[in-house]
Amino acid sequence: MDSLLLKIRWRPEIGDPSPMGWFTVASYALAAFLAWRAWHRSRDRLWIGVTVLMAFLCVNKQFDLQSLVTDVGREIARFFDQYENRRTFQKIFILAVLAVAGILGPLFAWKYRAVLAGHKLLATGLAFLLIFIFVRAISFHHMDAFLKTSRACGVKMNWVLELGGIALVALAAWKERTAHRLTA
Repeated sequence: MDSLLLKIRWRPEIGDPSPMGWFTVASYALAAFLAWRAWHRSRDRLWIGVTVLMAFLCVNKQFDLQSLVTDVGREIARFFDQYENRRTFQKIFILAVLAVAGILGPLFAWKYRAVLAGHKLLATGLAFLLIFIFVRAISFHHMDAFLKTSRACGVKMNWVLELGGIALVALAAWKERTAHRLTA
């Protein structure tokens, strides 16, 4: 097992030290802070959940934790002599993620439809982020290439989805906080 751990290439260091990487980390941190402030004003448990999610995504963006998971999976596959079957496992993982999202997503939306109706901006921002996360998690090379190279008005698609989602979550938190400040 020690040799397995030594083979992992991931290291706890800055995942994306570019200016856009730092901007994205700061955006997640700001959204987490605004969500916390919204929770502080409203005491709505939804906002503490959003705070935790945005803080986790901030740490993940900074330390590239999904690469750690990928490295561990790769080395476990090698350890059990299953690396040559990795494409099969990737397909199973992709289908499982899509099945879970396809089943739980609509169930979640139905169960919490009243909450979502009152937080459309937040729901849209979280949807952008979840789409971005799922696409990155399943690691379709064509989708990765699309996200990194395709542009909308000169802006990379991965920035549109990720930063767009963060911005909508932050704006929803700001609106929630100011709405409760006005009524308090």
